[in-house]
Parts: sequence; structure tokens; C-alpha cells
Amino acid sequence: KPMRHFFLIILFMLTTNMVGQNFILQEKDKQIHFAAGMVASTVGYHWSYKRHGNKLRAQITGMLTSISVGILKELYDNKTGGTVESRDVLATMMGGAVVTVTIPLFQKKKK
Repeated sequence: KPMRHFFLIILFMLTTNMVGQNFILQEKDKQIHFAAGMVASTVGYHWSYKRHGNKLRAQITGMLTSISVGILKELYDNKTGGTVESRDVLATMMGGAVVTVTIPLFQKKKK
């Protein structure tokens, strides 16, 4: 079990490094989308886990929540005359992915 966590942490670190290279520090909008994805995913994960007690289902719900928030935000931007950027949706999804991978690592098992 500790070895599994070790490999997941290494995988997480490698993925995070790649994500960090994609978003330049000057792209404040992408950072906000990333944070929004983290928040949306956390809310979706927590709600689903409380309701169903299933980690996999909670992970899927958390990820879908972050994807939905990213797409809805871009649809709103389009409706209000802004530009639709697929990289904004990608940033929101990446924020959701970080949370849905990280939460189960530190979550205690239900008895």
C-alpha cells in the first residue's frame, strides 16, 4: 500500500510539472480557471462521496463538475461577446484533475 501511494505521488509530481509549463505565469486568466476547476471539483467530489460513499463515483462526479464549469463559463463568455478559448476549458479541467487525484490519497476509508 505505501508503494502504491509512492507511485501515485511520483505520477502526480510529473503531471503537475507538465501542467506548470503549459500555463505561463503572465496568463492570469488560466490560473483563475485552474483554481475554479479545483473548487468545482472539490464541491462535486465532496457532495457525491457524502451521498454515495463511493470514491470512484465521487472522482467521476468531481471531474465532470469541473468540465461542466469550464464549458459553461466559455458559453457565458460567448454570449456576452467575449472570446471562447479551449485553453480556458483545459485549464479548468486540469484543476479538477489535480483535485480528483489528490483527495482520495488523503481520504480515510469509511467503515
